[in-house]
Formats: sequence, structure tokens, C-alpha cells
Amino acid sequence: MTKTKRMIVSEIGHMDAVCEIVDARIPQSSRNPDVDELTAGKPRLMVLNRVDQADPAETKKWAAAFRAQGFAVLEANARGGVGTEKFAAAVRELLKDKLAAYAEKGQVGRTIRVMVLGIPNVGKSTFINKVAKRKTARAEDRPGVTRSKQWVPVDATLELLDTPGILWPKFDDTEVGKRLAFTGAIKDDVLDIEELACYLMDYLAAHYADVLRERYRIDVEEGDSGYELLEKAGRKRGFLMRGAQVDTERMARILLDEFRGGKLGRFTLETVEDCGK
Repeated sequence: MTKTKRMIVSEIGHMDAVCEIVDARIPQSSRNPDVDELTAGKPRLMVLNRVDQADPAETKKWAAAFRAQGFAVLEANARGGVGTEKFAAAVRELLKDKLAAYAEKGQVGRTIRVMVLGIPNVGKSTFINKVAKRKTARAEDRPGVTRSKQWVPVDATLELLDTPGILWPKFDDTEVGKRLAFTGAIKDDVLDIEELACYLMDYLAAHYADVLRERYRIDVEEGDSGYELLEKAGRKRGFLMRGAQVDTERMARILLDEFRGGKLGRFTLETVEDCGK
């Protein structure tokens, strides 16, 4: 992270704007708190990525909250290519005053440079590849793939600076760590997989209980713990070991894989109200 921060500081003066990509399911937790300070004064475009997996009503609230902070907002599903086609126009709209000033000076066609930032595994490289309409940034569904900066041309007058994912070294709020782990932003071996799945079951039971009933064909009763729900789902799936014990670790991995893959439905794990925005 220190290397990435040094790179941001050294390059930010050459940038016209900053594009920050966040996960629409955890818009606040997927933001690095250092970014605001590191990029202060630069026009900002917030990309809410993976909107196809987030609760549409909550995404609308988050988009309004970010606009209220003075940011331009673009909703996208980078993997499906939705929203990425609007990126270049959104950047030029964000910089319309600056571009008008360039035009007055006779600098029509001057190249716009945009730094793209995001935490690991937020879909940054996939987004850049879709915007550029070619595979220029390495993209995989695991954190920490982009290792160094690289320039990516979008068109004749727009270039992107792809940067390594920037994740803070420690979490003051354990809930932030859980949300990042739910979405795969941090490696699964950082937290116990069964404990993590229990936390997710707890949240889903409290906010989206009908989804658990429909997906896993289980009864979700008031007072059920996350572990009890994990056991119910595992038993229903037939994940049994010797002595008819439920293989809760296997069920935990299934739950997290299905959540991350969007198979459970569309969820937002933190609200604007909860985050005080």
C-alpha cells in the first residue's frame, strides 16, 4: 500500500480527474479513507460497480449521497459491460469547464488523463478493459492482481492510469472487515470461513429472510443464529458427514460463493442511513 500511495502522490499533479471505483453492495466499506486526502482538489467520478448484484433502491440512495458530496456518479456492471459505454462522456461532462478553458486557449483535442483507483477485487481492471474495448489490464476474480501502474488509452484524447488496488493496512471497524470479506475484497484465509458465513447468514436473515427461505428451502425463525441457519441449509443440501453431522464448512463456502456470484439475489450490506451520509 505504501508503494501505491507514493505513486498516487507522484502522479496526481499530472491528472485532470480521478475515477474511484467502489462496490455497490458496500459503497462505504469499499472506499479507502486515504483516497480523499491523496486526491484532494481533483474532480471525482464515483463508479458504483456491480450494481447488478446490489439492491436497486439502496444504489439510488448511495448515488444521491455521493452527488451531494460533489462527485459525479456512474452506475456500472463492468463484467456485463453495462454503464462502461457512458464513461468517456461522463468524464468529459465532469471536466466541461476545464475543456472549455483549454478550447479558449486553442488547445482543442488536448489529452485528458484520469487516475483510476479502487480497493483490490472491486472490478477495476475489468471496468478499464470494458471502457478501453480491449484487454489491457489484467483482471481476475481475486484480490491483488494489478501489481503496478499502467497507462491505458481509451480514445485519441482520453487516457487512464490504472493503479494497484489500495487497501488500508488495518480495520478500525470490524464490520468493515466483514463486509470486505463477504464480497471477496480480502482473502478468505484472513477470517475463519465458517465464522464469516455465520455473520452473512445473520445479516441476510435480518434483512432478506425470504431469499434464504426460497434459495435454501429452510425455515428462518426469529432467534435463529447464523450457525443454526448454516446447519439448516447444509442439511437441506445433504452436506452430511459421519454421524449425520452437517458439514458446515462446505455449506459456508457454498453460501459465500453464491453470494459473491449473485446467485442469491441483489443485496446492499450497508445503507446511507447506517453510514451517516
